[in-house]
Amino acid sequence: MNSDEAIPTISDAEWEVMKVLWDTPGSNAPEVHARLQDRRTWKIRTVQTLLGRLVQKGALGFEKNGREYLYHPLFDAETCRRAASNSFISRVFDGRLAPFLATFVESTELSAEEIDELKRLLDEGQEK
Repeated sequence: MNSDEAIPTISDAEWEVMKVLWDTPGSNAPEVHARLQDRRTWKIRTVQTLLGRLVQKGALGFEKNGREYLYHPLFDAETCRRAASNSFISRVFDGRLAPFLATFVESTELSAEEIDELKRLLDEGQEK
């Protein structure tokens, strides 16, 4: 998996396809389509289009096996999540994490466990 290269911008629909391929790398288009059926009512052609876009963006690679293409992510999920999070915070909150966290905490009902986890993460961040 690439970690030093620029992470491509991935649309919401493309995220759905990437999630399938992070769970089951080496899938072909019909397999990806089948795994998305419980979440999306997309036609196979839509999935093929999204796979093609992800290949063009450099988020997916593929291997040709006979007449089928087997797709695999070129970046791991955590790397893509981190890049998308940083991009969102930069665009919406001018790169400032505190206003983002304040908005998130104020608009989300958090369980005691989630609050404890956030505190732990903040404490660990201060130690670095």
